[in-house]
Amino acid sequence: MDTNRSGVVVRRGRPAGPRTIGLVCAVAAAGALLAGCAGGNDTGSPQKSGAPSRAVPATAPASPTGSLNTDQAQRKALVPKAKVDYGQALKAAIAAVPSSEAIAAELKGTPASPYWDTVVATTDGAAYAVRVDAVSGKAEQPRPQSDDPEDKQELAARLTKATVTAQQAAQTATEKTKGTVTTIELGNAEHGNNNDTVAWTVGVVTTDDWNETTYEIDATTRKVLWMNIDQD
Repeated sequence: MDTNRSGVVVRRGRPAGPRTIGLVCAVAAAGALLAGCAGGNDTGSPQKSGAPSRAVPATAPASPTGSLNTDQAQRKALVPKAKVDYGQALKAAIAAVPSSEAIAAELKGTPASPYWDTVVATTDGAAYAVRVDAVSGKAEQPRPQSDDPEDKQELAARLTKATVTAQQAAQTATEKTKGTVTTIELGNAEHGNNNDTVAWTVGVVTTDDWNETTYEIDATTRKVLWMNIDQD
């Protein structure tokens, strides 16, 4: 099970364009005033008096800031289709594995068939993956994960250290960024001063721009160790 996550910082830009204005008038010979004034732009092209010198295209190009990148478009298509949130999915997964605790959940699938890929574990470090339908909330048969004794021992120790629950970590993240939790996972902290720190990684998608903000939250103090906005 991979417990590591990373984000990419955004690139933004605004297009700009020059403006040009030109006007030329001429007066006829001695005492005769012309009824009209001949005008032209800086390239010498004729135009009517008072008309703008710059031609305006029939259809202006769409602003890049108004479009979504691939990841944003995928989130916009998938997230609203999930009628079951991460908390309900974890509750269903825990019910499928007696005496277990939640350690991970991620929204996956397609808009037509969204699901939560969850992982729960018992206190001895035995982990089980449980797929939960994100529309009906129904949990499938649990699938046992690694039987490696060292993996189980490491996970058991992590569960013992973690006094902050998945729900508490998610609450900490959503208090800072209002949105929908789409990922949450318990692992070793990648940021901070102590590599032995156990932390929750929480991903929150904001539905106004479909960006994802990732938080790393200390699983003993609920302190935010790191955050990043992924807009790429």
